[in-house]
Amino acid sequence: MRGIQVIEWRDVSGEEIVHRVPEEGPGDINLGAQLTVRESQAAVFFRDGQALDTFGPGRHTLTALNLPFVQDAINIPFEGTTPFQAEVYFVNMRTFTDMKWGTPQPVAFRDSEFAMVRLRAHGLYTMRINDPQLFVNMVVGTEHQYTTTQIQSWLRDFIVSRFNDTLGEQVDTLLDLPAMYEELSVAVRSRLGEDFNRYGGELIDFVISAVIPPEELAAMIDERGGMEAVGDTGRFLQFETARAIREMPQAGGGAAGGPAAAGAGLGAGVGMGAAMVSALGGAIQGGQPGQPAAAAAAAGAVCPNCQRPTPVGAQFCPQCGQALGPQVCPNCSAQIPMRAKFCPECGQAVGAAPQQGSSGQTEEAEESSEE
Repeated sequence: MRGIQVIEWRDVSGEEIVHRVPEEGPGDINLGAQLTVRESQAAVFFRDGQALDTFGPGRHTLTALNLPFVQDAINIPFEGTTPFQAEVYFVNMRTFTDMKWGTPQPVAFRDSEFAMVRLRAHGLYTMRINDPQLFVNMVVGTEHQYTTTQIQSWLRDFIVSRFNDTLGEQVDTLLDLPAMYEELSVAVRSRLGEDFNRYGGELIDFVISAVIPPEELAAMIDERGGMEAVGDTGRFLQFETARAIREMPQAGGGAAGGPAAAGAGLGAGVGMGAAMVSALGGAIQGGQPGQPAAAAAAAGAVCPNCQRPTPVGAQFCPQCGQALGPQVCPNCSAQIPMRAKFCPECGQAVGAAPQQGSSGQTEEAEESSEE
């Protein structure tokens, strides 16, 4: 006596959408076989290549009563014990989450701010099967297994096409995208709903995770944002100068660069120092770049003799009478730089008596001083 045949299937991988029983060859199913369908499944019964019925959750006995089309298709000479060729396609009816989509190639987008740019995008969606028989007939066919990887690859072209259309119709520039992700997702989901329903599926959620511009354009956007954050040009110049000076030890080099690199670094430092003085001078004079820094320096000048502050434009210290401009050496009449303690020509100490044997030069220096 033949035992009772039990037909069931469990998705152990978590990725199968459709599974055929038996997996290969013609089906050998007896009338009276017990078909077990779980809550998250549906079973499509095929006989002679035709889908005769779809079973929902529960235990079903395959007889001529619940398969009315079978009664005319087969002859049962032994009270339902004769086998016939049939198969069952189990369809996973659960909601499939974490389904990924993305643009395989950059898509062209006409941007109002940056002209023509090429974008990449990716995101997630969730879906389920709402018409098992239609899905098996339209998508699966005679395959014994159909997985989420296969459906993601198949649906990707639909998604990218609808995404491109929606992006071009609703977005003017990439700068508006961060505030429009939700609206774009809703619009694309609405367009894709009809595509999914046509094949027996249902799109539940659709999310745009990111729209990515080229690296070059991203760098330009970052630079533009930095300029906006700085505000005016004067402040930006000060910022850039300070950053360049901070990086000057690396630019000046060390042992690896040798004397040439050190000289280049020194020259760069001098140039950056001049730029910084100019920038700071502009800031002190009301933030107007390009004004001379001499007036700004004079505002904080001190007497080289008594170290007290002096008024702007003063030629002599009001406290001790020290000349604030270039001085004349009392020994050789050479120009002595401000704050110098010795003459660069003859070594005479500033403020000391002239050396002996140089009376002629001293008298000339005194006459020059009186004039």
